[in-house]
Amino acid sequence: MSTAADNFSASYAEARSRLHEAARSAGLAVESIAHPLAGAQGEPLALDIVRDGPADAKRVLFLSSACHGVEGFCGSGVQLAALRDAAWRERARSRGVAVVVLHALNPHGFSHLRRVTQENVDLNRNFQEFSQPLPRNEGYARIHGLLLPAQWPPTEAAQAELMAFVAQHGMRAFQAAMSGGQHEFPDGLFYGGNAPTWSNQAVREALRRHGRRAEQAAWIDFHTGLGPQGVGERIYSGPDEPNELARARAWWDGGGRTPVTSFHDGSSTSAPLTGLMYGAAAQECPQAEWTGLALEYGTEPWDVVAHALRADHWLHLHSEAPAAQAQAIHRQMRDAFYTYTDTWKAQVLAQAFDAMDQAVTGLSA
Repeated sequence: MSTAADNFSASYAEARSRLHEAARSAGLAVESIAHPLAGAQGEPLALDIVRDGPADAKRVLFLSSACHGVEGFCGSGVQLAALRDAAWRERARSRGVAVVVLHALNPHGFSHLRRVTQENVDLNRNFQEFSQPLPRNEGYARIHGLLLPAQWPPTEAAQAELMAFVAQHGMRAFQAAMSGGQHEFPDGLFYGGNAPTWSNQAVREALRRHGRRAEQAAWIDFHTGLGPQGVGERIYSGPDEPNELARARAWWDGGGRTPVTSFHDGSSTSAPLTGLMYGAAAQECPQAEWTGLALEYGTEPWDVVAHALRADHWLHLHSEAPAAQAQAIHRQMRDAFYTYTDTWKAQVLAQAFDAMDQAVTGLSA
């Protein structure tokens, strides 16, 4: 008898293989946008697309994983469960909703256990108008050198200096400075890039292929790393527009049972961000009415997650690090964004299917 945990994979290569198998079993085709580089195991990388529903469907639900590479263990598990659940897919079809699975938006990061793309770019800070001046993160500029010291682990003195910034400005300000996105330090954390990445362009191509005939579209993007362990925060993903936020809350808040937060009004655990991926939806498929949600599952406390991210970026800059240290940092990254317990995995799927059902209802209402 299968369990919720059976949908979660131990590597990108396994996740991709199982996705293809599930699609074949469901009689669905897989489209692949091939990545130019190989994965950590030498495996081919791709953004894989599986559509269940007619090409001319007017209502489309997008389900995407691995925007932030290593977070793909979670989203891939949800996608595999959805493809294996014939009853759920039939409910969507019966309501006139086509479901489009976008597996591994950032396959390089997923495979290499990094949050960023091969360009060291945070994909969800990369959707900027690069012909215009890019936003400057003054807070990050102050702490860049403290986040990535010359040696790892940091010395007590280096860590004390960083903690002094936190003590002076508060943890919320520190989180905003570190994670809000920056375009000045290509080797730094949460770097938004100075041009569209491969993944940026692949996401746009997938949206064009499967969104341009839709009149209404919903997009649930699965993330991990913020909030209490196992809790899926429903974060509105869209512009600072009251009517769109109200529609997202009407669809997904379950009458107050599952509140929808937003960094636009300060209710989310996420810091205010720019260059977000949702902007591509309206740009590539302007004819559709879009309603977006980021489902963000908690794993470890923020300080643990932040420490893992700092270590990963330090390792990226120090290829001379001993193999044992590199392996430990990779494990630390995986553990920070993927909780192995059966309880966590069951929580992930229960909340995901709830949100997916709500999206189908909202689209077909």
